[in-house]
Amino acid sequence: MRTKTIVDRAADFVLAVERVFGERPRVLDGSRAVQLGDVRLSLEAGERELCLIRMHGALAEYLAVFEVRGDIEVPLLEAKEYLGRA
Repeated sequence: MRTKTIVDRAADFVLAVERVFGERPRVLDGSRAVQLGDVRLSLEAGERELCLIRMHGALAEYLAVFEVRGDIEVPLLEAKEYLGRA
């Protein structure tokens, strides 16, 4: 009998956001999107892209999109660096 290993990036997404940003995010959309203040981080395109979105009330301003390859913390660190420069 063979055992399948299923990799679910979204399962670690919320915990990874907390590790990288140092604060507990508000979970949106079944753990595929979180919000930190007025910034939303969303896994999209089959969890292959991390979208960085600034919320202005009900309006969303897409700031950047980061490719997810393997470890979810890499694009999260890139998003944190981007926000530090913005």
